[in-house]
Amino acid sequence: MLQKSTIQLLRFHFSFFLLPVYLFALSQVVKFDWESALFVFAILHLLVYPSSNGYNSYMDRDETPIGGLKNPLQPTKELFYITVVMDVVAIVLSCFISSAFALGILLYILASRAYSYRRIRLKKYPVVGFLTVFIFQGAAIFFITYHAASTNKTLSVPILPCLISSLLIGALYPLTQIYQHEEDRKDGVISISYLLGKKGTFVFSMLLFLSATFLLFLRFEQLDELNHFYWYLFIMLPVVLFFLYWMIRVWRNEKAADFRNSLLMNLLSTLCTTIFFIVLIITKH
Repeated sequence: MLQKSTIQLLRFHFSFFLLPVYLFALSQVVKFDWESALFVFAILHLLVYPSSNGYNSYMDRDETPIGGLKNPLQPTKELFYITVVMDVVAIVLSCFISSAFALGILLYILASRAYSYRRIRLKKYPVVGFLTVFIFQGAAIFFITYHAASTNKTLSVPILPCLISSLLIGALYPLTQIYQHEEDRKDGVISISYLLGKKGTFVFSMLLFLSATFLLFLRFEQLDELNHFYWYLFIMLPVVLFFLYWMIRVWRNEKAADFRNSLLMNLLSTLCTTIFFIVLIITKH
C-alpha cells in the first residue's frame, strides 16, 4: 500500500494540464491507429507525467502551494523508488510501439530529471529552465505522439504544429510560477516569471499566445480549414477574457497574482483547448 504523500505528490490529476498537446497531435495525424493512440496516452499520462511530478516534488520538498496542490505533503524515499519504477515501465512499454518513441520517452525523462535534480537543477536558470519545458512538454511530445499514433509510424512530422504546441505550453507555464517568486528565490531558483516580474509575465504570456494563434491561422489556412480556426477563436474566448480580467487585477494589485487565480487560469485554458482539440479530432476522423 502506497503512502498518502506518495499518491498525492505523483499528482495524477496534473496530467490533465498536459493533455491538449497529445490531443493536438492526434487531430493532425492523417490516419492514426486508435490502439497505439490509447497506449501512448497511458504511457504519458499514467506513467511519465506523474513520475516527473513525483520526482520534482521529491527534490523540491515544497511546503507552499505547487501546481495543482494547495497543501503538498512531505515526500518520503518511497516516492523516489516509485518514480524510478514508473520510468522503467514506461520505457519498456514504449519499446512495443517503436524504438523512436522509446527514445523520445527516454529523452523526456532525462530532461525532466535534469530539470529537478539538485546537482544539475535546470529549473534554477530562468531561460534554460523555460526552454526545457517549452521544448519537451510542447514540440517533443507532439512529435513522438504524432509518430506513435500514425498507422505507418512516420517520422515526417509537420514542424509548424510542433512549434504551436511549444508556444501554447510556453504561454501558460510562466503563469503557473507567478505566485511562487519568494519561495523559488529562497530555494535558489530564478524562474522565467521571477525574471520578468509579475506584470512582465502577463506581457510575455500574451505574446506567446498571440504567436501560437497566428501560427494556428497559418496552419489551418495551409490545410484549407479556416473554419476550424474560427472555432478555435470562439472556444478560447473564455480564456482570453479571464486572462485580461486577471491581468487588470494584477496591474492594480500584484497580490492578485496568487495560487487560486493561477490554478483557475490553468484549468480554464486546459479545458478550452481540450474541448477544441477533441472537436477537431471528431470532425476530422
